[in-house]
Amino acid sequence: MAKTIMLQGTSSSVGKSVLSAALCRIFVQDGFQVAPFKAQNMALNSFVTSTGGEMGRAQVVQAGACKIAPEVIMNPILLKPTQPAVSQVIVLGKPVGNLSASFYHNSFKEKAWKVITESLATLMLNYEILVIEGAGSPAEVNLKANDVVNMRVAKEIQAPVLLVADIDRGGALASIVGTLELLEPDERQLIKGLIINKFRGDINLLKPALDFLEQRTKIPVVGVIPYFTDFKIPEEDSVVIETISSNLKDKDKIDVAVINLPHISNFTDFDALAYEPDVEIRYIKETNTLGQPDLIIIPGSKNTIADMQFLEKTGLAEKITFLHTNRKVPIIGICGGYQILGKKLIDPYETESSLGECVGLGLLDIETEFIREKVTTQVTGEVKGNTGLLSACQALKIAGYEIHMGKTSFKDIDEHPFTLNKSTQISEGSMNIDGLVFGTYLHGIFDNDLLRRQILNNVRKYKGWLPIEASSINVSAIEEEAFNKLAKIVRENINLPFLYEVMDIENE
Repeated sequence: MAKTIMLQGTSSSVGKSVLSAALCRIFVQDGFQVAPFKAQNMALNSFVTSTGGEMGRAQVVQAGACKIAPEVIMNPILLKPTQPAVSQVIVLGKPVGNLSASFYHNSFKEKAWKVITESLATLMLNYEILVIEGAGSPAEVNLKANDVVNMRVAKEIQAPVLLVADIDRGGALASIVGTLELLEPDERQLIKGLIINKFRGDINLLKPALDFLEQRTKIPVVGVIPYFTDFKIPEEDSVVIETISSNLKDKDKIDVAVINLPHISNFTDFDALAYEPDVEIRYIKETNTLGQPDLIIIPGSKNTIADMQFLEKTGLAEKITFLHTNRKVPIIGICGGYQILGKKLIDPYETESSLGECVGLGLLDIETEFIREKVTTQVTGEVKGNTGLLSACQALKIAGYEIHMGKTSFKDIDEHPFTLNKSTQISEGSMNIDGLVFGTYLHGIFDNDLLRRQILNNVRKYKGWLPIEASSINVSAIEEEAFNKLAKIVRENINLPFLYEVMDIENE
């Protein structure tokens, strides 16, 4: 039976996901079989497993830190917000419907809890250590009655809990003390250690605060983790996008503008682009910050029609169309962004929106109808197109995954950027005649190293710049190096012997 450790936070975005990944890698380095677990995720950043199940990206990253393949039982419940107080509920990788928050809590919660406990039990039988992540804060008084992810999980298996606070945002001490004060006695006794995350400065100046915390709470501070920026672990929440400047800083780099849609999903699709030394990524919400980028990307969306309306209302639709039509700025659409590039979006079953239909940007001669069945699958294939952005890319091998509820139709004469290996070889995506606009349902397309580099070299060619040699950037190698760096930093700044002690593990 697996030993467990659980990370809960004083609020959202304190770094629980990244610290969980760090502990996963540390325990693997120490010779244990490790798996991650989060009972319930609310996120638009998801992934498709090899068996076609959809799960939260954070646990996929943590599985990578564990050096194992992700499974949906690591994140049995995924909530993908579609409208205010409404989410698509995904159970063990498959959608069960769009449920209101009140219906979910009043009528579905116990069904979810049964799935959660069964998933947890399976993992505990198959691994030596489980690193469990909570969500938000365990002390939200209005949410505690419906908790299925924080203290209810900890109490179910009597998991020792580490409480994490983000000192960079301020108020860390008060948030720790306040969280503990709001916990019930049986919950508080499960808190075995405190972690101060994202610390900058002289640790000696922090010592009085640490002494105060330990004296006040009678709980040891087991780690002060420094703020780091020299390597990147994929983030769970799109809130991180808000910290990225929308203004171009380096004119010697390719200016890639990603449209920051209100319902943006799978924003980690663009992490690999950001690794390239000649690329600067900007996330854009307003026309006055769009400028004239070298490449525009319209990302995935959980509510494509609502996000198309956002583009219209903000003037971004008109500006994007103008930049392509008059300035030949190339555009790539991924999943929902692909649908937006078409002429019409039709939603007869109100799958995503109460609106029946709306027009798209009209840059591709396609129409999309939203259907009830969701496509979730990993795919392989090769590049079919050989013009514009895909010049010199033909026959390059690709891999990615699909997550969508739209069925896109196009004319037979349309160009297709990719060919996929399914039951038969099929054409995928659409591109215009000069290849400067293309759309695809494939997430992870930029993780294909040779394709990514050649697309960027084609953009460089349009700018009058010389190409860069075939990429030495290997996304898998970069992520592996990042996990090891992360583990080193956390190992050096956490009381690991104490963690093994509270987990009841003997480790030399």
